[in-house]
Order: sequence, then C-alpha cells, then structure tokens
Amino acid sequence: MNIPLVYGEEVAEAITAGQPVVALPSGVLRSGPDSAETARLVEDAVRASGSVPATIGIDKGRILVGLSETDIERFASTPGVPEVGSRDLPVVLARGTMGATTVASSLIAAELAGLKFLSAAAVGGVHRDARRVSPDLVQFTRSKVAVVCAGARSTLDLGLTLEFLETHGVPVVAYRSDDFPAFYCVSSGLRGPHRVDDPAVLARAIESHWALGNPGSFLVTTPTKPADAIDGAEIESVITAALAAGTKYLERAVDRATEGRSAKAGMAVLINTAEVAGELAAAHAKEFPS
Repeated sequence: MNIPLVYGEEVAEAITAGQPVVALPSGVLRSGPDSAETARLVEDAVRASGSVPATIGIDKGRILVGLSETDIERFASTPGVPEVGSRDLPVVLARGTMGATTVASSLIAAELAGLKFLSAAAVGGVHRDARRVSPDLVQFTRSKVAVVCAGARSTLDLGLTLEFLETHGVPVVAYRSDDFPAFYCVSSGLRGPHRVDDPAVLARAIESHWALGNPGSFLVTTPTKPADAIDGAEIESVITAALAAGTKYLERAVDRATEGRSAKAGMAVLINTAEVAGELAAAHAKEFPS
C-alpha cells in the first residue's frame, strides 16, 4: 500500500518549479493559543531565505505536506492533538485521527515526500542517565534528509549524543561556528566534528554523503544569535541543582529558574534555525538543481 501524501498548494507549486522546500515539524502547534502565530513566523523565516516551508501534519489517514492557513488554525485550536512520533505514525494513520509531528516522524514524511531539508530548533539525544535514546537519533540513521538544527538541549548528555551519531555514521557539521550548540545556548562546550562556512561546500558534502551509499541523515548545526542566547553556565548550574534534588523534569526546572526567558529564547531559536535552513536549502538547489 502507499501512504497518501497531500501537498499544500504552495509546496506543490514549488516542487513542480524545482524550488527548494524545507520541512517543518508541526509539534509547535501544540504549544498554546499563540502557536498558530509561532508557526507562521517560522514559515515566514524559511520564505525570507528563498525557500518554501512545508509544515508536516497528520489527518484523516493522510500525511499533509504543507499546512494551509486553515490547517494551521485548526491544528492550533483543536484541544488534545497528540504528538505523533515515529513509533506512533502507522497507528495514527490507520485510525485517521489528527496528529502533530515530531522531528523523527517529520523525517519519515519528508523523505516520502521527496524533501531534502528539515528545520528543527533542537533534536533529541541521549538522556543523562544513558537509559534512553531519542527516536530522533534512530531516525537519523534511516532517513535521507538534511537536518538543520541548533543542536540539542543541555538537559541531555550531549557528549554521548555526539558519540551515538559518530558510531552510526551520521555526519555533524557546524555551519559558520566551531562548537556544537545547545538549543538556546550558543555553545555546549563541545567542538563540532567539522566546520563549514560555504553553503556550496555544505551542499556538496550532503550529496557526497548520500552518493557514498549512506542511508541516513546529514546534521547541520547553527547556533542561536548571541543576543537571543541564554548563558550555558547558568543553564548547567540549574540542571546540576535539579539533579541533586532528584528532579526528573529538567526542562521544567530550567523554565522556572529562567523566569520565562527560556520561552522567548526558544522562539528565537525556532526562527533563526528556519531562516538558516531556508538559506541552505536554496544554496543546495542552486548547486544541484532538480
């Protein structure tokens, strides 16, 4: 059987015209009453960089590749829309219910739809107790999509996350920076395996990865702008204190300690990452026109 793909009008026109398209997870539409506006800002950042956004959603047994304005409002205003990971995707499709996509499920959809780029503010990783690995990491070994992100959150074990990616042959390139970023922190304190400043070189590296027969993703990191960042030492001190107190929900601890600054910083990461993803997708399309 074939999974039904429904392309939004803007996305369908872009694909026909050979224009670059950037996939976006729809999980942002579950973040509250302002989530529709957030999704629009992220999409506009992709457009401003010369590419077309394709927010991915699940509804009525179909994968929606590019949500319409009506879809965005509907997803944002419908209570209880579940987050659909790669594990959940076949069941939600079979049931015909609505679902907002994670990075992992968006990767699956993007590859099925023939999209080469995906933007995500942060990706999952290895948890600090090393007992759990995010499905994002596993999907990176399977889906041939270039993922542009601001690294992963400091609440994870970023050293082990980079080791996992290395072990599974997933390239990690820091775009115009030296370090692996940590979401709203410019640096995690860990060096990126490679630094590339030229979008054309990056495009060739991505295509070389797949030409070598590798089945998985190519990870590109871009740090948030310094003016929008939160100091990494501050975040680490909060995490250390939370772990010492036996707190399981580290993200909540960070949100409380930063008194709402993390939400504003997170929004900036979403927009900046989408802008860079649009730029890199456009450069790739110029280097490798379809």
